Amino acid sequence: MRISRRGALRSGLLGGLATGLAACTTTGATRGAALSGAEFRHGVASGEPATDGFLIWTRVSPPAGTTGPADLAWQVATDANFADVIADGTARTSAARDWTLKVDVTGLEPGRLYHYRFHTDDAASETGRSRTLPTGRLDAARFAVMSCSNHAFGHFNVYDAVSRRGDIDAVIHLGDYIYEYSTQGYGGEVSKRLGREHAPDAEIVTLDDYRTRHAQYKTDPGSRAMHAAHPLIPIWDDHETTNNSWENGAENHDPDMGEGDWDTRRAAALRAYYEWMPVRDPAPGRAAEDLLRDFQWGDLVTLATLETRLMARSEQLDYAVIGPTLATPEGLAQFKEVDLPDDRRELLGRPQAERLARTLAASVEDGTRWRVIANQIIMAEVTAPDLTPLANSPAIAEIEKVFPQIRDFIALSALGIPLNLDAWDGYPAARKRFYAAMAEAGATDLIVLTGDTHEWWANELRDASGRRMGVELGTNAVTSPGASTYFGAEGATYSRLLAEANPMVRHHDPEGKGYIDLHLTRDGARAEFVAVDTVLTRDYRAASRAAFDIVREDGSLAFGRMET
Repeated sequence: MRISRRGALRSGLLGGLATGLAACTTTGATRGAALSGAEFRHGVASGEPATDGFLIWTRVSPPAGTTGPADLAWQVATDANFADVIADGTARTSAARDWTLKVDVTGLEPGRLYHYRFHTDDAASETGRSRTLPTGRLDAARFAVMSCSNHAFGHFNVYDAVSRRGDIDAVIHLGDYIYEYSTQGYGGEVSKRLGREHAPDAEIVTLDDYRTRHAQYKTDPGSRAMHAAHPLIPIWDDHETTNNSWENGAENHDPDMGEGDWDTRRAAALRAYYEWMPVRDPAPGRAAEDLLRDFQWGDLVTLATLETRLMARSEQLDYAVIGPTLATPEGLAQFKEVDLPDDRRELLGRPQAERLARTLAASVEDGTRWRVIANQIIMAEVTAPDLTPLANSPAIAEIEKVFPQIRDFIALSALGIPLNLDAWDGYPAARKRFYAAMAEAGATDLIVLTGDTHEWWANELRDASGRRMGVELGTNAVTSPGASTYFGAEGATYSRLLAEANPMVRHHDPEGKGYIDLHLTRDGARAEFVAVDTVLTRDYRAASRAAFDIVREDGSLAFGRMET
């Protein structure tokens, strides 16, 4: 790698993964292929913002038949015209990492906007923008929060809407960045109508499969625009590997159906993820599953990320399996009093929980104003409403197409059981430990950001004693369908029944696709739920569906003025 005298960087080509990810190597004295005729088809991206730099990413498409490694040049400038280039260099990529490239740029000034680009001898990438983290006293920070971007269900208009904003400090993506299904699976019918069928057409299992799927998602115009406009802080949920994944398997993984060994599939998924996403590769000796990072915006915001899928999660309980046992009083008592609260059921794991406690304790001690957690799944306690009034609705037949057990679940819904066992509700002992650790750290004023459900949520968080732990903001999806899609005209009824059964759910809305605009200042916080009116065409409008003030109350947080 060549390093400009005007800047410095750590290693533009990051270390290999424990999963076998072949690292890029520095160019040294040997020059790689010049890649004449290459193209930049997948845009650029940035991430891992720090006070002195950030990571920049691209993928080059070499001419057919290219063998051996190739060198790309990169530049970082203070202006969009690159009149003031302050850091540049060359870095190497190859087929070993699917021609993707990441450079970890340092030596920059805190709290500044920069521009970056890549080029070969005869081709240049588009220009990207990124920001370093600020230091010292800070008056405001603003984030776009999103999740669940399924290519098959529609255009990434939500990404495009966010790309057009100049006031966003970072995009926080809460997972399900890609989906694993075939063209015959979830979203297949919609994708055929829209011309957005998944590639490859089969469910993705191998490394080549996952690479192809990531490549397809990054060709979407909205995706390219969003990644070029803002630094991304992503976490994964389950679909980056496969549906309802846990430490030792997944609901949508069956070795007997030709899908092979789970560890092999997970390793392939993670290798492709690290190749194609603007995240730092694991340090030597660190597990690929350990995608845990903390970010600090001056004295205003601490952002901590969670991993709730692959490192420690116990296998989910499943109503499809245990449902018949709940029909008797004895079986229901066994579920509620023994199986569900089993202290051995884990979600975060002790090392992650301890790391998070240290981070937030330090945030409290340093006087940071806000503590934000990027989390995949609903944390608030949400009891299933009695859905029997919907049992005869025509909408139920539609739900059965994707949730064949819906009628069985409706029959169970009057029993006072959790709505979703795949969420924190399926791991109440783990949630109890988490709340206790946060209380000990003095962090009972959390803003928890959540994806996964494809619905909007504003939830109060309380522990078993009723102590406030903060608030939860759940974002709708970029494209994936939620309850409104399946319930149709009954979506509002479902939402009303849900809110009536759960007083801590201050707002629930199954309609619309969009993102959360989270604006944090020294005096308060405001969350706006911004939705696009369609994902079925690229012509769309974006508008606010709801807005919430977040206020401090009794050492914690609560919802103040709500506009719905």
